[in-house]
Amino acid sequence: MQARSALFDLYGDHLRARGGRAPVAALVRLLAPLGIAPPAVRTAVSRMVRQGWLDPCRLESGPGYSITPKAARRLDEAAARIYRTGRISWDGRFDLLVLESPVARRDRQRLSANLTFLGYGALDECTWVATRPGEEVDVLLDEAGVRYERFTAAHAAGTPGAMGVVRRAWDLAEIGRAYEQFVAEQRPLLTGVTGRSPDEEAYAARFRLVHAWRTFLFRDPQLPPALLPERWPGIAAAGFFDRHAARLRPAADRYVEQCIDTGNRIARQKGR
Repeated sequence: MQARSALFDLYGDHLRARGGRAPVAALVRLLAPLGIAPPAVRTAVSRMVRQGWLDPCRLESGPGYSITPKAARRLDEAAARIYRTGRISWDGRFDLLVLESPVARRDRQRLSANLTFLGYGALDECTWVATRPGEEVDVLLDEAGVRYERFTAAHAAGTPGAMGVVRRAWDLAEIGRAYEQFVAEQRPLLTGVTGRSPDEEAYAARFRLVHAWRTFLFRDPQLPPALLPERWPGIAAAGFFDRHAARLRPAADRYVEQCIDTGNRIARQKGR
């Protein structure tokens, strides 16, 4: 688990609801159970500041970092997809992007990852398609300096034709296998964590669960049911994730509060 990725998870899953800010010491404490060392946390924080995801701030317990508006939008969108709070619907039309300007090789991977995160799949190197318009896609492409055209398109062959487009843009068989592997790998790690387990252990197990589930934001565009294969493994995997994420949430929240309160208490003691 990389420190930068873990920080996104931490802010998105725990700190966003607590004002989106935390002292550096709390960030270090909260990532320690994941095996992430303090220097790696500080390096990742500095990198996220340079990239416009975090802003330095002064808190009661000392120096800290808060999420930027850009980060808040990205974290809120990720949370909606992780916990599926929005209804997935489809009007039969695709959002189609045709990139006009060439993308340098060093930037291609980053652009591809960002478009995939927003729910787009590649039909070829320059043509991307999604079943719903990405709200951030115009800003993303403008910031990348990529010229493009954008269309709304419906397949002349209706749903069967649309399913053909989907299978060109995404390897659904591979995504389905990834969901089955997710459940197979997580189940033995979670069954040993019970209501009698320490809060830190429950927090770490839940963190790893959410971290592993979050990778599907870069794999699965969350297609509407009409375009999915029968017995889609993602449905069973989502139920598995929901059960364990909810079961471990109370203990994880207690541990987060403990780490933040410890820093505040130390700061008050120093101020006396």
